[in-house]
Amino acid sequence: TAYAILSGLVGSEMCIRDRFGCMFTGLLFLAVIIGSIVFHVWTPWWWTDIASNWSAMDDTIILSFWIGGGVFILVCLFMVYCIFRYQYKEGRRSEYKPEDKKLEKGLTWLTTIGVVALLAPGLVVWNNYIRVPDNAIQVEVMAWQWGWKYRLPGQDGKLGASNNRIISDDNPYGLNIDDPNGKDDVFVESNELHLLKDRPVKILLRSIDVLHNFYVPQFRSKMDAVPGTITFYWFEPNKNGEYEVLCAEYCGVAHYAMRGKVVVEDKGSYNKWLSEQETFSSFTAKNINNKLNKKKLVKINNLSSNKNSILKEQDVR
Repeated sequence: TAYAILSGLVGSEMCIRDRFGCMFTGLLFLAVIIGSIVFHVWTPWWWTDIASNWSAMDDTIILSFWIGGGVFILVCLFMVYCIFRYQYKEGRRSEYKPEDKKLEKGLTWLTTIGVVALLAPGLVVWNNYIRVPDNAIQVEVMAWQWGWKYRLPGQDGKLGASNNRIISDDNPYGLNIDDPNGKDDVFVESNELHLLKDRPVKILLRSIDVLHNFYVPQFRSKMDAVPGTITFYWFEPNKNGEYEVLCAEYCGVAHYAMRGKVVVEDKGSYNKWLSEQETFSSFTAKNINNKLNKKKLVKINNLSSNKNSILKEQDVR
């Protein structure tokens, strides 16, 4: 936009031969600079309050604002200076200077320093982002069109092996039934996940259909859930409360409705919630019991439909 304004106004006859035009253009650029700073300082849009350990994410973004904003202001001020300094004057002749090695070296070094200043902090944060603490609780997040399900380790602290290819009504998480680590895995069939305050959490992401992205804005962390692979990241929630889960990757017509809730709470409330959840073993036992009951009902119905049924003769129903 600034380049278009400069090309349209400075490059026109009005700006070259009319001092008023040059002054107007220079003042316009000054207004752009001042307006940008004012809007940044008093903007009505800003990020949510942080509720995790990733304050470094905010620091990196603010650093990018300062560097990018500083460069923007300097470039605009230089353009204002050029407008007033090199406006048309009778008898002035232009200087032909095809190259300036000193200037080029200076600009190269300044650009290099700026790029390093922008990238280095992000690399440091990323290095910490993928180094999961040893005491982190593993939480598997299963994404599907359009909702979330969760799986937590049982008392052994280990999640059982899983595979999307063996997902069924009897095995909704696709667990390997031969893996002993999965017997006590905790199933959370709702879209509400509870987490311990001040305890690191390693999020393991699975998708059974398309790309999704598990994102809680207050945690300042997110990652894509990619079909066919397990992705991960970690954070440490440090503020009790309820937080909305969003899918930050367009995943179809109901993408907007793919929401959930994370509740961060103290140990007592967390343990109570955890005890109310179903394990893989109890889920399997319940399914077997339901199937047996269905078979009994079918058998009774078949017997009762027979004209010579013993049940009818003895009236035992």
